[in-house]
Amino acid sequence: MEEKGFIFDLDGVIVDTAKFHYLAWKELANQLGVNFTEEHNELLKGVSRGKSLEILLSLGDVTLTDFEKEKYMKEKNIRYLAYVAKMDESDILSGIKELLLFLKQNNIPFSLGSASKNARVILEGVNLLEIFTAIVDGNDVSKAKPNPEVFLIAAEKLKLKPENCIVIEDAAAGIEAAKRAKMVSVGIGEEEMLGAADFLLSSTSKLTIEYAKGLLN
Repeated sequence: MEEKGFIFDLDGVIVDTAKFHYLAWKELANQLGVNFTEEHNELLKGVSRGKSLEILLSLGDVTLTDFEKEKYMKEKNIRYLAYVAKMDESDILSGIKELLLFLKQNNIPFSLGSASKNARVILEGVNLLEIFTAIVDGNDVSKAKPNPEVFLIAAEKLKLKPENCIVIEDAAAGIEAAKRAKMVSVGIGEEEMLGAADFLLSSTSKLTIEYAKGLLN
């Protein structure tokens, strides 16, 4: 049987940094006079920083120069990193650390596949940086999900065929990217958002070691 492996998204799968993104974008929106709610924040899940800013600006019908956009994106990231700096192991989502340790101990390859440019900082903060076989983040890719680039690079780093990779994702764009890469997809969240996933779990606590073994078989 050919070797299989896992590719994990970061936000909403390993840690919940969505709340920090929301707070940082909300502060920026207030500054720009844009009404930005938690529902609006759902639109930014799995989306690059540049695209997220465009969505936020369109909500308030605000126009900025490229220079201003760069400035605001940097500001947003500084605010976000200030929240992230306070993270520790207690921020790892339920069941994930146990699963990663099981995969590591059993030499089952696994990679990060995230749009976040801060992925390594976050993993270091929650003490998971050293555990990953491979890491592909926003610094390694030029195309955002739903483009499959991030997952295809991860498969390459793991020396696995795309069809032998199992992607764990909480965003619709990520599930679509996995499909385009011809990988198996496991959605973490609600069916209305992630109905296209091959398998669906309500939370990471359902992603048990036994469940993972089943996916590998």
